[in-house]
Amino acid sequence: MNVVNRFEDLIVWQKARLCCQKIFVITSSGEFAKDFTLKDQINRSAGSVMDNIAEGFGRKGKKEFIQFLFIAKGSAIETKSQLYRAKDRCYITENCMRELFELLDQVLKMIYSLVKKLQFKLNN
Repeated sequence: MNVVNRFEDLIVWQKARLCCQKIFVITSSGEFAKDFTLKDQINRSAGSVMDNIAEGFGRKGKKEFIQFLFIAKGSAIETKSQLYRAKDRCYITENCMRELFELLDQVLKMIYSLVKKLQFKLNN
């Protein structure tokens, strides 16, 4: 089994970063860029996903890492809700929303798998 020494090597963090980058791009132009409240909120929640994965990894304790992964999961779900608002306000297309949902769903599945793996290690 490979040992990960840096949070940057976690694929879940890499995918969360990609999602954050994509959201920044879509919020930086058009009408979305003028909706400062939603723009700020969605960028913060998307950034929170990758940041909490990194922070939890840096704590070096499995229990703390799990706690931060649950926070990251909540932020990913919050980001999905905000994408609905962006779609409802005609800032993004259905295809754009679907693409970001797929990426966030991948992140959520990876978080779930990582939590299960860490919980198993705690109990064995």
